[in-house]
Amino acid sequence: MTVDSALILKLEKLSRLQLSDNERLAIQKDLGNILTMVDKLNELNTDGVEPLVYISEEENILRDDVIRNQVSREDALKNAPNQDGEFFRVPKMM
Repeated sequence: MTVDSALILKLEKLSRLQLSDNERLAIQKDLGNILTMVDKLNELNTDGVEPLVYISEEENILRDDVIRNQVSREDALKNAPNQDGEFFRVPKMM
């Protein structure tokens, strides 16, 4: 794949950017460098190499959720500036 000015203009349109000529040249050079690097990676022999799924061998040790210090509905609504006996009432937000 070659990175030419037509591709840069197409990417500029798709991303809805307005680039100067200098910015287009810089991006064209950067994308060319990226594609060169990917081509070098494609030259590597990866036969017999398992795909990397996780970087770390560590496992998350999760604890069970335990309800503690639960407040009753009446106590929670007691100091509410506006409530209907069952829920907090808040102004509509749009």
